[in-house]
This record gives sequence, structure tokens and C-alpha cells, in this order.
Amino acid sequence: MFLRFRLDFYAKILYNLVWLKNLLENRNFYERAASNNKDNAQKRPDGRESAGFLDISGGGSMTGKIGIIALESAQKAGQRVNQILSEWRGGEEFLIPAECPRFSSGEAKCVVRESVRDRDIYIMVDVCNNSLTYEMAGETNRMSPDDHYQDLKRVIAACNGKAGRITVIMPFLYEGRQHRKTTRESLDCAVMLRELESMGVHSLITFDAHDPRMQNVVPLMSFENVSPALQFTQAFLAEYEDLRLDSEHMMFIAPDEGATERVVFLASLFGINIGMFYKRRDYTRIVNGSNPVVAHEFCGSSVKDKDVIVVDDMIASGGSILDTARQLKEMGCRRVFLFSTFGLFTSGFDKFDKAYADGWFDRVFTTNLVYQKPELKEKPWYFSVNMDRYVAALVDTLNKGSTLSEIIKPAGRIKQALELYKG
Repeated sequence: MFLRFRLDFYAKILYNLVWLKNLLENRNFYERAASNNKDNAQKRPDGRESAGFLDISGGGSMTGKIGIIALESAQKAGQRVNQILSEWRGGEEFLIPAECPRFSSGEAKCVVRESVRDRDIYIMVDVCNNSLTYEMAGETNRMSPDDHYQDLKRVIAACNGKAGRITVIMPFLYEGRQHRKTTRESLDCAVMLRELESMGVHSLITFDAHDPRMQNVVPLMSFENVSPALQFTQAFLAEYEDLRLDSEHMMFIAPDEGATERVVFLASLFGINIGMFYKRRDYTRIVNGSNPVVAHEFCGSSVKDKDVIVVDDMIASGGSILDTARQLKEMGCRRVFLFSTFGLFTSGFDKFDKAYADGWFDRVFTTNLVYQKPELKEKPWYFSVNMDRYVAALVDTLNKGSTLSEIIKPAGRIKQALELYKG
């Protein structure tokens, strides 16, 4: 017992020493960057520093030359972000080639093809990209979120001790759905965040986390949970010209309790009412890792003859959100629009095709932050919300050491968009 106590005690000391080492390295990096600020500053043609399309830099200082490492899962997204940053910064290229080749046993390693020394590194990964495969023992295996996360750690390990600062851009938070434990369960999201912190990651950027409170696991690491509400609002208003933005003609709907905060935020800015469904579950059984939903019960005022907007963080199989849309149509609403940050469509598109044909909903809006199957973009009911410039603005703003407040919660810009639409 005494030996175990001693081991735990020394383990805690070792962890604190590693954390202190990373803290001192980050501080030294900022001091070096500040001293070289004049050499690193990038100017726009009008002489002002570029801060991306939001233009909120306020004259912030550079923290080192940007380096973007896009894993294979996020390679296309990385290329698009690099192109946008190149346009903003005078044609300079920021992509750093890297790869994770595998041995015949299935094991892998990361090889970074350019120097990352003292650079401000941004690693992009899409843990939801299920289009990639690898060979092992003569058979083809599809890459899972676990495989993508392992590759991310390999890239971090290849950069650590050399890069000035490492920021991970992970739009879909790995294991974000396993954010709490109720019985003898693993708490995978918390373990992942602690691992990244111990490996020297300075910041993690994610979008619309399933449970934003996960950032409490790593109080000493920067955790940015970014809302895509502005992009959804802009896309929605640009696509439809006959919207009547008042409580008599429109309502926001939360498909479950977890979506309430997102809905309240948008409804407050739109100045309209909300409704909410709650999931009645069978807590005596577990199916596919969770208690199955028995029914969706609605709480709220009448939706008759109104346009309703259902907002959620993800569409997985789509069963819950389609059942919500069906009930809203049966209640007499005029149109149903589905907003979801991540469109995974894990069970394919047949259910959505049928529901659209039956008139359950009018349009599905999701972002391009995760892999989108080519056939999805051809669906008449689908609209892809482009987030490339938003991600580029995050990188640009962080690299200048400027505030992210307006990007993470862009209430003011949403208000402007609404006032402009109303005329």
C-alpha cells in the first residue's frame, strides 16, 4: 500500500514537471516571436495587417510563420485553407507535406517532409472520414476514427520538440459523444484531451462540440469551441427570399435537450420563439451503445403554418431528426428546415430520400467540415455550408495573437445579416 502511494506521488510530480516544461517552452516561443514581429508581419495592399474575412485583427502581432499539416483525412480541406491564406498573405504557401505510411503488419509512422522548427503549426484532421482504407495482412481495412486519431498523435510526435507551437484543428471532436460515464464505461473524450495536452499541444479548435463542458478536463490547455451559426444564417438567408423573421411565422426547434443552448442562441438573435422535443428512452436496454428512443415528445406553442428550423450538432443515422420532422409536419407547420453542423449519414441516404419525397422536410443544411460523399452533394434536398474561409480566418487570427471572441460567438454579425435581410 505504501509503495503504491509512493508511485502515485512520483507520477503526479512527473506530470507537473512535463506540464511546466511545455509552459516554459511556449513562453519562450512567444518572446522570440515578439522580438521578430517586424520581420514576420504581413501587410495587405492598403498597408493594414490582414486578419481574414472577419477583419478583426486590431493590429495583432505575428507569433511565427504558419505551417499547415493536413492529414490524409483532411487533405482537401487543408489545400483550400492554404489557398485562402495564400491570397491574404501575398502568395506565400503554408502547407507542409507529411504522410503516415504503414508497414505490412498494419503499424504506421509519420514522416514530415519539411522543417517545422519554431513554426506555428496547425494540424488538420477529420476523424469522420470513412472513405480512406489501408492494407493489412493482404486485406483492405477502412480507417476508423480511432485510426485517424492515432495518425494525429504520430504527426504531433514527429513535430514535438521542434515546432514553436502546435494547434490541432479537429472539427468533429473525437469521441465527443462519449462525454460522460454512467456505469463502468471508458471516458474516451477526456482521455484524448489529456493525451493531447501531455504531448505538448497548445490549442485545440473544434466546432459545435457535443458537450462543450469537456474543456474542463484540460483547464490549462486552450480549447476553442467554435459556433458555425453565422455561416448557417448567411446561407439560409441567401437561399430563401420569402422568409418572415418573426414569431408569428417562424420557430426554432431543439430536437432534444442537448440542442437547447444552440437553439436559444439563434432564437434570441432572430427574436422568435423556440420549441423542444425530449427523448423518452427505454433505460432497461442498450442498443448500439445507448438506450433506445421510444418516442419524441414536444414542448412548445403551436407550429401551425410556421416555418420551423430544427438545429442539432450532428446527423448520424438520421432517425431522430427525421422523426422530429415528421411530427412537426403532422402538427401543421409550413416548411421544415434541418440545420446540422455535421452530416455523417451513417445509414446512407435512402431514409432522407423517402422523407423528402413524402414532404417531411424541405432542406438539410450541413457544413463541409467533415467528409461529404460525392452523391450527397447531388441531392435536391441538400445544401452544403462552406466553412473554408472561416477556418482560414481562425488560423490567420490566432497566428496574429488576436482575439477569437467575434469568431466563436458572432452575435453582432448575425444581427447585421438579419437587419440587412429585413431591409
